[in-house]
Amino acid sequence: MEHVEQLLAGLEDGSIRAASRSADGDWTAHGWVKRGILAAFRLSETVELDWPGGSVDKSLVPARRITAGDGIRLVPGGTSVRRGAHLAPGVVVMPPSYVNAGAHVGAGSMVDSHVLVGSCAQVGAGVHLSTAVQLGGVLEPVGARPVVVEDDVFVGAQCGLYEGVVVRRGAVLAPGVTLTSGTTIYDLVEQRELRGEVPERAVVVPGSRPARGDYADVLGLSLYAPVIVKYRDAATDAATALEESLR
Repeated sequence: MEHVEQLLAGLEDGSIRAASRSADGDWTAHGWVKRGILAAFRLSETVELDWPGGSVDKSLVPARRITAGDGIRLVPGGTSVRRGAHLAPGVVVMPPSYVNAGAHVGAGSMVDSHVLVGSCAQVGAGVHLSTAVQLGGVLEPVGARPVVVEDDVFVGAQCGLYEGVVVRRGAVLAPGVTLTSGTTIYDLVEQRELRGEVPERAVVVPGSRPARGDYADVLGLSLYAPVIVKYRDAATDAATALEESLR
């Protein structure tokens, strides 16, 4: 029990992370951290908790108590940040949103309304998660890489990122982009196909491509296809890059 408490405290203060980036840029999940979070659930009792409107949850991983000393702004109105989740100083969380155990949100990031930051998801500094963004969580299998959003990324409204997809530094996702580890991303700039990763400073918008086969041709069916339409340059901020790309 003591080790579980130490793990949760380390996750909250940022000294322990569920995944980390190596010098070559690869992100690796730390299975021992996930096993510790799973142990917290296994060792917990289901208890009534003091929470507006009432709450019943696992005793070792209730919602965190956020104070002014944490250096973040948690706007009231239905948001919950679970034990074992890290919010760095300068983070703003708009209601209602949910940040699950093992998640890490870097300094100065914005978590807008109706956002889910799933268990063990890794969000960098200066990231904007717009309204209704969903970052999938993963605890099992323990070796599975979580969703990663690196520094200075702009994620548009109602985007969904799942199955350990990585969005590299400075990328921009237009509203409605959905990515999984197996989604093919069509790079119109470099003329290539990518899976599981959005390159640095890429601007991605939802697109479509014709479905194959006579039946699809008759019905005029098309398939979802996210498309990289440009790359941000040093003089272009995320909002400007997205606006230009959607015109």
